[in-house]
Amino acid sequence: MPFDPSEVAVKNGNFFGFPYSIQESNILLLMVPWDVTTSYRDGTSNGPQAILGASYQLDFFSPYKENAWETKVATIPFRSDWLALNSTMRMLAKELIEFQERGGDVHAPGRESDLLRKVNHASAEFHLQVQEEVEAALHHGKVVLTIGGDHSISYGPIRAYAKKYADLSILHLDAHADLRVAYEGFHHSHASIMHLVAQFPEVTSLVQVGLRDVSPQEIALIATEEKIHSFFDWQLHQARSSGISWKEQCAAIIEKLGKHVYVSFDIDGLDPRFCPNTGTPVPGGLDFNDTLYLFQQVIESGRKIVGADLVEVAPGKDEWDANVGARIAYQLCQFMSLN
Repeated sequence: MPFDPSEVAVKNGNFFGFPYSIQESNILLLMVPWDVTTSYRDGTSNGPQAILGASYQLDFFSPYKENAWETKVATIPFRSDWLALNSTMRMLAKELIEFQERGGDVHAPGRESDLLRKVNHASAEFHLQVQEEVEAALHHGKVVLTIGGDHSISYGPIRAYAKKYADLSILHLDAHADLRVAYEGFHHSHASIMHLVAQFPEVTSLVQVGLRDVSPQEIALIATEEKIHSFFDWQLHQARSSGISWKEQCAAIIEKLGKHVYVSFDIDGLDPRFCPNTGTPVPGGLDFNDTLYLFQQVIESGRKIVGADLVEVAPGKDEWDANVGARIAYQLCQFMSLN
């Protein structure tokens, strides 16, 4: 029986209440509940399930694809063992972060350095498991949208995609550059993800959009690393105030991308009015519809969005953040289906 977009959604454990199986679907959604290294506010480990819950009440028309509800999207079963591991490692990481905030050195011999090794080892093993999940999906010809979790969860999916595409471009939307080296001692920190990704030889360009909270060391790296192209939020707003249209700015952004594009979307790249409960909200940011327009222009340029992740959505006292996240996820599915 065909899916009726006008009927009440069935809460069947699949995003959007879609009835499609993994075998018949082109696009798979993978939930990754992980926020071990979050340095300000945690809670993004609850993001995947919050977005899942909000996705049941969407309306399914899309201006970007006709009959969008017919795009076959399935959901990989939730891994409760990942959530349990996150809870354990988060307690240890939080202790280490608080120790450093009191002036402690986690690299000095002692209990803290032992804990740091334990967290780093567990994180590396976890990210490898995520990578293997995505690799298995890609092997079967699927396209994967990974739902986090903090931004560190992008490591596994991007590593998997880089093994498939030798000319992978990353379109990175974020308030932060995430180019720190092992931030707070964590090799897989949410603040280090793009430093790691930039080292993948298959990643030919890292195009960052919306940055506005950046360290001096990151600015120095951006200035010297040829494959990194950063479009700072203040520059985007100054350009618009000077009469340069968003369409023109999108063209400049897209020019730095190759044929195969992976979107890594940190929700805090948006204006905080769309994501007030995210882990590290920053004033300024991108507009919701402007961001979707950028994705549309990527497709119209002849490039392909081959995969994506959506991270740093954290539920608050209401469902607002999850509602925004669910709508981004739905439209990303449409753009990924236009390959």
